[in-house]
Amino acid sequence: MFDVELFLSAFAILFVIIDPPGCAPIFATLTKGTSRKHQTTMAFKSVIVAAIILFGFAYGGEWIFAKLGISLDALRIAGGIMLFIIGLNMVFEKRTETREERAEDALEDASAPEDISVFPMGIPMIAGPGTMASLLILMGKSDGAPQDFAVLAALGAVLIITLLSFLVSGFLIKLMGKSVTDVLTRVLGVLLATLAAQFVLDGLKGALF
Repeated sequence: MFDVELFLSAFAILFVIIDPPGCAPIFATLTKGTSRKHQTTMAFKSVIVAAIILFGFAYGGEWIFAKLGISLDALRIAGGIMLFIIGLNMVFEKRTETREERAEDALEDASAPEDISVFPMGIPMIAGPGTMASLLILMGKSDGAPQDFAVLAALGAVLIITLLSFLVSGFLIKLMGKSVTDVLTRVLGVLLATLAAQFVLDGLKGALF
């Protein structure tokens, strides 16, 4: 029998950790200046990549970690470092500079827009250390298939909401204009760097104490 209570609990936890409304502006910022088709493709690919990783991790994560001798704290530290690099790039507009340089290339150079679906949107923004750790805990509490299904259904619902938030994010950014988006880019970069530092600190605390 479907466990509604577990579904609601898992949905609330995963929604807060993945934070679709918080990821949407970051997605819009990272795809700024690209075509609508590219943005739609990145939205679907980001969520699909994250879904494959998270659904696979929900069932095989604990076994893989045990076999490789990897702790959740190591996952937090690694994810935090990756996220910190993205935050720095946003603060100093490295991505904007890269796109401007590409635009100045010869017309024959048909470089494709940057693919952000795997990194950083798929990993670690959606399928980050917090999400993976939460899945391990939630699946560990399960007593059988009905409970497993409730957790996975909650994950699927959050991922659908994330996809929808990505698809409408571009319109919101356009309404705000360049000045606001430039400020938003730097603010989000600082927030990302801070979140990354917290991931690293949590990982170090768990590993050392």
